[in-house]
Amino acid sequence: MRSLRRREQPPQALTMHLDKHERVLSWADVDDDTVVAATSRGIWWPDAEGYRLIAWQYVDKATWRDGWLRVIEADVVDDELLVDRPAVSVALATPRDLPPTVRKRVEANIVGRELLEFGGGAVRFVARRRPGRDGVTWWAHLEPGTRDTDALRSAVRARLAILRAG
Repeated sequence: MRSLRRREQPPQALTMHLDKHERVLSWADVDDDTVVAATSRGIWWPDAEGYRLIAWQYVDKATWRDGWLRVIEADVVDDELLVDRPAVSVALATPRDLPPTVRKRVEANIVGRELLEFGGGAVRFVARRRPGRDGVTWWAHLEPGTRDTDALRSAVRARLAILRAG
């Protein structure tokens, strides 16, 4: 016999921000009476002004440890480089299935990787899906300790041109 109970829904304070075709995949309660939600477009993150969307293609890393969800978001510079922002973290009071949903989405978003050494440093090239678009987008991410120089940028542009054409 089927249960007649309704599925629990995220709060309206969050759902009012969603596009009409965006769907909530999972959500978790945060200690301060807000939520974090994974949707078809990205992670809706609580901040001082309510909620902001971190689109899946910009999530560089997400970890779940000791009750805390930590996300590192990247900005795109010159349509070439992904530059990490400082990590944001929240304690999840009721995680539900948000941590594995975030992990699955982040992993599914990255469809290609390549690590190349460049003059004393390294660059990680990453192909990512962009929700709502066909194909993938290639960007470069400088590995820690790699200096951003004109010569490096020239090499990155050349490699991105090859990867994007292929």
